[in-house]
Amino acid sequence: MKYVDQELVEKKMNSRLFTNQLAKILFLLATLFGIVVLVILFYRVIIQGAGWIDFQFLTNKLSTNPERAGILGAIFGTLWLMVVVAPVTMFLGIGTAIYLEEYAKKGRLQSFIQTNISNLAGVPSIVFGILGLTVFVRTLDLDAVILAGGLTMSLLVLPVVVVASQEAIRAVPQFLREASYGMGATKWQTIKNVVLPAALPGILTGLILALSRAIGETAPLVVLGIPALLIPLPDGILDKFTVLPMQIYYWTLDSPLNEEYANLAAATILVLLVVLFVMNSIAVAIRNKFQKRY
Repeated sequence: MKYVDQELVEKKMNSRLFTNQLAKILFLLATLFGIVVLVILFYRVIIQGAGWIDFQFLTNKLSTNPERAGILGAIFGTLWLMVVVAPVTMFLGIGTAIYLEEYAKKGRLQSFIQTNISNLAGVPSIVFGILGLTVFVRTLDLDAVILAGGLTMSLLVLPVVVVASQEAIRAVPQFLREASYGMGATKWQTIKNVVLPAALPGILTGLILALSRAIGETAPLVVLGIPALLIPLPDGILDKFTVLPMQIYYWTLDSPLNEEYANLAAATILVLLVVLFVMNSIAVAIRNKFQKRY
């Protein structure tokens, strides 16, 4: 009887080991597939676009002549867009996280808000474009200007900042709050001087990653009707604009008519990738710096 039991145990162990090994191989193949596709994409973009990136390409305005076309207007538009997105997202996102974690009472209202924020994080970006078109462009009559685009993109990335900030605030040890209260500090003084500095690495990381997503999004701006024509450089948040992803989109549409537009799109993709890489590197550097300090 004992021999039979031992044999069954060995069979179950072998079955579990086989399942574990099979899952390991499948996950490895999935990872390798993603890496191979990414490498092919990078290779194709670099081959097509690297030769087109020069000082003239970065400083020229948009032109119908591919040889003289540049992305200066798209770079300025992207920077102006971040002028709107960054402060709006930061104040609304961090403020919402502080309220939900430090002030809101646990109950139906808090659960309702939390559930909706989590759901908004999974909503397709084009839905936010439709919302921005309805509220900012048509209702508020802002037209397709930087302010409308910035507010729309802020709504898109706001759930990411809220969730990241909540996790960072929740990770602050409770004894730090209790020590602050024990020294006579008020709730806001505790949040300002103890909780936020300790949670800053996670908050800043989430904020910068959210801004990186906002820089790379195209669908909401397409819905808003952001142009990629020969427009003047924007001087304020009420001017019309274009951004790097929109320029890539329109040049890709024109690529079947002229192969040089495909090369321009690839060169712009490389510039956008460099910007995203720099922003993500800054996020990692900030997180490491503040983690050592606090």
